[in-house]
Amino acid sequence: MLKEMLENVREKCPLIHNITNYVTVNDCANALLACGGSPIMSDDIEEVEEITTICGGLNINIGTLNQRTIPAMLKAGKKANELGHPVILDPVGAGASALRTETAYTLMEEVKLTVIRGNISEIKTLATGSGTTKGVDADVADKVTEENLVQSAEFAKAFAAKTGAVIAITGAIDIVANAEKAYCIYNGRPEMSGITGTGCQLSAITAAYTTANPDTPLEAAAAAVCLMGICGEIAYERMTDLDGNSSYRNYIIDAVCNVDGETLEKRADYKVL
Repeated sequence: MLKEMLENVREKCPLIHNITNYVTVNDCANALLACGGSPIMSDDIEEVEEITTICGGLNINIGTLNQRTIPAMLKAGKKANELGHPVILDPVGAGASALRTETAYTLMEEVKLTVIRGNISEIKTLATGSGTTKGVDADVADKVTEENLVQSAEFAKAFAAKTGAVIAITGAIDIVANAEKAYCIYNGRPEMSGITGTGCQLSAITAAYTTANPDTPLEAAAAAVCLMGICGEIAYERMTDLDGNSSYRNYIIDAVCNVDGETLEKRADYKVL
């Protein structure tokens, strides 16, 4: 299943419209190119509908939110819905400020979302209003562990049922769920949290995977999450004593570029609840 998801991306080379944050925009573009997709970064309200029209999918990331881009996000999202394109929402920092939280709620209400991808604190904020986001990072109190995994998976399924979107919660253990099924994914390295933008890159890659695999959004999102975790592992295996987080970031993108379907299938570590 994972191999097919990856190969469809490489074969179809989906063009993804990204309204994303300026901290990680270059890494997101390179991650999309590495996975087999193609990026367009456009956030001006005068052109977002036109750009969305020529693309296959839309990735919305609220990491560097401002009043200029909020209307553009809504306009692009509604156009993508009109065209039947998948829409990914990355609610960066939801819970950290009223503006972020309210914008994420508005996007959820006015745009049909294919996948909502965030850390557990961000997702809990959107689902219940009670997440404990610190900056753009998850609070340790919200951490998904083996002890609360079944409960966390049920929470993700319930939120998926409520929103109609696939819910992708990323952290030490990742959960990717629709209303009926949850993939609990163990790939990844703790060092990935020391790099700005691995989550942003994953959201862009998820947009490519769901665009190339439109009939299986759950499996496509799970494949993207497995891919990113595996690439974090492969990149770590390359590290030397002279390397730091900058090299690690580049090694992750290299791994995204080089990993094949067989490696993805072989190294994926998950169970289904």
